[in-house]
Amino acid sequence: MDLTNRVFEFADDIGPEKIVHLYEPRSQTKAIVVIDNVAAGPALGGVRMALDVTTTEVVRLSRSMTYKNIMAGLPHGGGKSGIIADPKTVNKEHVIRTFARGINSLTDYIPGPDMGTDETSMAYVYDETGRAAGLPRELGGIPLDEIGATAYGTAVCADIAQEYINLDLNGARLTIEGFGNVGKPAARFFAERGAILVGASDSNGTIYNKNGLDVDDLIRIKETTGSVTNYKDGEVLESTDLLMISTDIFLPAARPDVINEGNSDVIDAGLIIEAANIPITEKAEKILHDRGILVIPDFIANAGGVITASVEYHGGTETQAFDRIKYSISRNTKEILDKVYSENTYPRDTAVSIAKQRVLRAMKYREWI
Repeated sequence: MDLTNRVFEFADDIGPEKIVHLYEPRSQTKAIVVIDNVAAGPALGGVRMALDVTTTEVVRLSRSMTYKNIMAGLPHGGGKSGIIADPKTVNKEHVIRTFARGINSLTDYIPGPDMGTDETSMAYVYDETGRAAGLPRELGGIPLDEIGATAYGTAVCADIAQEYINLDLNGARLTIEGFGNVGKPAARFFAERGAILVGASDSNGTIYNKNGLDVDDLIRIKETTGSVTNYKDGEVLESTDLLMISTDIFLPAARPDVINEGNSDVIDAGLIIEAANIPITEKAEKILHDRGILVIPDFIANAGGVITASVEYHGGTETQAFDRIKYSISRNTKEILDKVYSENTYPRDTAVSIAKQRVLRAMKYREWI
């Protein structure tokens, strides 16, 4: 298959509009930018930094952003970018600034933080391009990770979802895969609702205690030592063992495709809220649903971050962001689950159908740009 056909194998009636590969030979900085659809406005989506990020992954993530933004009623289309580098070993400021200069002409793409990048990274992007969301407070931003915007949205989602599966958050067992920028505040928001964190993982392993982990102490240990496995009052397991822990609520909050057709049979949960982007393959989601496990799709459940980024970009406040998160995610979760249980459909199929129709309607108002 030649390069042209490889690019267009991703195309459908929505997008992607642009797939751009960047390479700066002196520093050997490599990056991928995908602008999926801008019918609702300039694309807004995060900058991911990882050694194994691929074009296919960024295309999938950008489509998720298109759906996420349209479902949240934001004046933005969807886009995403990936920098192929290890955020722990590279000169991060230099790489981010090099990437930012490379996207300067892509004026219909507004970057935000994602896995491997943060508010400081966005400050560098803003300095180079004059456009970014998720900025530090010192630059007038609403720091997404600091306030736990994405995590708050997952808890709001659970508030609604519990009503459909006879689950009480107060006393519910919770496990979190990826105890990082989303996982840590999520543990706090769920603890406020009475949930009991029994397992959490990071790249070094899993910590498990069937009687519950102290959330504040676990966060302190993670931030001071770098790993949840240094928490003393629990059993240390392999990272993948987290999937086999019996739980009421499971939050995948790290990498793509953590759950797939090969391991979906080991999941023992009642509710899965996708705190990460594309953490479960679509086939695995259907397998889980057929097993009686409710899975709330990523672009519905974890929209809190991009909602906050949009509110910030348009001059809003932190309070307005939290209000918008609660309103949008509550409404969307209820709309989808009403259809899932009344029409016997899969959650993602239902959510995609609604989102796609909204994008297509937005496209009718726009001429080709």
